[in-house]
Amino acid sequence: MGITFDLAQLVIDNEVAGMIKYAVNGVPVNDKTLALDVIKEVGIFKDFLGHEDTFNHMRSQSRAELIDRTVREDWEKAGSTDVYQRAREKMLYILETYEPTPLPDNVLKTIRSIIDGAEEELGVS
Repeated sequence: MGITFDLAQLVIDNEVAGMIKYAVNGVPVNDKTLALDVIKEVGIFKDFLGHEDTFNHMRSQSRAELIDRTVREDWEKAGSTDVYQRAREKMLYILETYEPTPLPDNVLKTIRSIIDGAEEELGVS
C-alpha cells in the first residue's frame, strides 16, 4: 500500500470522514432546527429553499469543501474541476505551506536518548 498511496485521495477521505463524524455525533433537534414556525409560515408543498431561514442555516448542516454543490453553469464557469482535482490542489497547498508545531525540548531529548540507546545496542555510531 505504501507504494501506491494517493495523498489527494487521503484529502477526499478526510472530508468524507468529517461528514460521517458530523452525522454520527447526531443532528441537533430543537425548536430552532425544526423551524416549525417557518413550516407554518411557508405551508405544505411550498418552497422552503427560498426562505431566509433556510439560507441562514444551510451552512451549519454541511461543511463540504471539496464537494461542489453549485449549479452546473456556475461549476462550468469556475473551470469544471472534479473532486479529485480540487483534492489534489488542496493536497499541494498543504504540502507547500504546512509547518508542523515544533516538539518541546524535553520530547526531543527523550527521542534523542531512545535513538542513542538503540544505536549503542546495535553498535552503530
